Amino acid sequence: MNTQTILTGDRPTGPLHLGHFVGSLRQRVALQQTHNQFVLIADLQGLTDNGSNPQKIRDNIPEVLADYLAAGIDPSLTTICLQSALPALAELTMLYMNIVTVARVERNPTVKNEIAQKGFARSLPVGFMAYPISQAADITAFKAECVPVGDDQLPMIEQTNEIVHKMNSLLPAPVLRHCKAMLSDTSRLPGIDGSAKMSKSLGNTLHLSASEESIHRAVSAMYTDPNHLKVSDPGQIEGNVVFTYLDAFHPDKEKVAAMKAHYQAGGLGDRACKNELEACLQELIAPMRERRAIYMRDKGELMAMLKRGTERAQGVTQETLREVKVGLGVPVF
Repeated sequence: MNTQTILTGDRPTGPLHLGHFVGSLRQRVALQQTHNQFVLIADLQGLTDNGSNPQKIRDNIPEVLADYLAAGIDPSLTTICLQSALPALAELTMLYMNIVTVARVERNPTVKNEIAQKGFARSLPVGFMAYPISQAADITAFKAECVPVGDDQLPMIEQTNEIVHKMNSLLPAPVLRHCKAMLSDTSRLPGIDGSAKMSKSLGNTLHLSASEESIHRAVSAMYTDPNHLKVSDPGQIEGNVVFTYLDAFHPDKEKVAAMKAHYQAGGLGDRACKNELEACLQELIAPMRERRAIYMRDKGELMAMLKRGTERAQGVTQETLREVKVGLGVPVF
């Protein structure tokens, strides 16, 4: 058993989608066999841009938990916990806020992109601006050394390590651990509309619970090569969402390589490519959809499972907070 600790998680702002699956979920399922893994349902961070609609966050907690279980995360191997029920995370966030400048947070590319995407302007919530600090508190509270993320989250890992370095320099002996990002083979999945990223807020997702008809409609509408007007025409692979998804999800890489060569040479139609992708996605999603439906029949048991995981996480996070406070000379009662 590898003793390395992993922390990852998601904001419960809606059911999880294929972008989550390739960006991190698939890794989590494999890593839980060899690592000490914690998965955090980050409901407090979900409120940073949903503060006026807390019910949305509350309602999606069991939805996200059911997605985890349906994807193969095993609560006997992975500790699944709830951010708002771990007060040490909020305390560490407050302590870290005092050593991070506003200018540094504003330079964070992930924060800048999301502020622009959401159109906040001067209505930007303070909590949203501070969420890189909150994320650093989450990672360091568990002393995680590895964090499975998409490449858009790399600036968050960089900022976390800056906080670790600064905080450790204030303590008599280092307490916090530096972490590294673990990128998947497909760290960023484009949206089904061809946008740069699949995102719940952009409405261009395909949920892990998608129906057969939803999958069919999504694949049928996918962007290919606009200049590939006839089957006999040579086609472009670059920017072709169908082939991006085939690369990400098709189990037979040799078949996909042959399809690419055929498409580029001419003679392979978009419909045939989409049919291949749809069959692949239907096979991937159907068992997850069925397992998820079973879990969602008993939300009470889902929340009881989450409570048990959160109780296990409580001791870990409280101990880190205690060590930091003692090192800083903050009274611990």
